[in-house]
Amino acid sequence: MGKQIAVEVCVDSVASAVAAERGGAQRIELCSDLLEGGVTPSVGLLGVVRSKLSIAIHPIIRPRPGDFCYSDAEFESMLRDIEIAKSEGADGVVLGILEEEGNVDVPRTRQLVELARPLSVTFHRAFDMSADLFRALEDVCATGADRLLTSGGEQECLQGVDTVARLVADAGGRIKIMAGGRIGILNAPTIVEHTGVTEIHVGLATPVRSPMVHRNPRLSLGKAQGREYQRTQVSEESVRALIRALSSRTEAKVD
Repeated sequence: MGKQIAVEVCVDSVASAVAAERGGAQRIELCSDLLEGGVTPSVGLLGVVRSKLSIAIHPIIRPRPGDFCYSDAEFESMLRDIEIAKSEGADGVVLGILEEEGNVDVPRTRQLVELARPLSVTFHRAFDMSADLFRALEDVCATGADRLLTSGGEQECLQGVDTVARLVADAGGRIKIMAGGRIGILNAPTIVEHTGVTEIHVGLATPVRSPMVHRNPRLSLGKAQGREYQRTQVSEESVRALIRALSSRTEAKVD
């Protein structure tokens, strides 16, 4: 019997979170501002999502967009955000800190991990920005984190499958390796088969039409013109289709 693959869906809204659960996801990573790669969600968003979902919720603890080298003040905000996540019923947190030279900041990451307990901790794709992935693997293990999200250092996981497979082998069960990075319905089975991971992280969001009838073409409050009328959302069917594709792979392997 093939191993069941846990699917984590990255979401930034209540609607996407509900769709992920209804589609069959085992867990969500909850963020705000996914257009900037995701930052810590508001207390309000976390609270409402928690009230509507029964599956695991892992908010990202990222104080700002950009790099993962944080000031003392930013680190303090991460500590506080972890306390808030625990009080609001999160099941885990997602985080990562690097030093200036591109190494994992082991002491400060370990401090965050210890504070987060008994919640599960995922070290996110700051890992993929590190100077040496295999040294970083050892460092992440040293922090006590439970899970490592990676694309193998590439923009897309499909490009990094050989590296992810090596990381799975080198981890030797000390930490869970979760594949992520533009994984979708068409490539998910191949990535799982090639790497041996038992967890994947997906986005699956698609554009949705703004309900606004009145629009001001002269003004934009975002970084890109017209962004106020652009957003994406995860659909229940897209999650379900991904899980069907993974199930078909498992059934074919058993046969």
